[in-house]
Amino acid sequence: MTLTLTQHRRHSIRPYEPIDLDGLDPLAAVDAVITDVHEFRIPGDANGLFTATRHVSLLCHLAARMAAETEYALVPSVKKSPTAATLAQTAGHLGRAIAHYTQALAPLVALTTRGTQSAIQEHVSGLVHHSRLRRHLEGSAEALTAARDCLHGSSRPTPTRTPIPPHTPSASTHTRPRA
Repeated sequence: MTLTLTQHRRHSIRPYEPIDLDGLDPLAAVDAVITDVHEFRIPGDANGLFTATRHVSLLCHLAARMAAETEYALVPSVKKSPTAATLAQTAGHLGRAIAHYTQALAPLVALTTRGTQSAIQEHVSGLVHHSRLRRHLEGSAEALTAARDCLHGSSRPTPTRTPIPPHTPSASTHTRPRA
């Protein structure tokens, strides 16, 4: 029996664990992870590291499940919705979310192990680490939204980051040859 997210919420304790996702249909499972990510924010401390690790566990479980559902949807005698192509695309978006979460681990670790620099250096490096952390968490949120939209059948384009162009020196930084 497949439960909707609302039905599952009534019978579950929070936070979600990977096994909680198994009784949900793919869209409800993605919604459950998105809800968990929104309700359990990641602060820049040891608690954030624990929460990020838990989110990675949820996302890995969900991505593996989407891959298995993709294979199952290819069985000719099975009429499955969503299609194998949709499930495969969703698994790709979940993979991007996992990648962003794992990249967020480095700034999280740096934020939890501060204390070896001067106060000013710690403040500056803390800002850099918080910025990197937020960038990866935002990237993960975008990937999760794309996964949900994919399953929901939304045709809106997924937001992509504009690549940062390589640094090119301006004319004022060039030195003039001496005459």
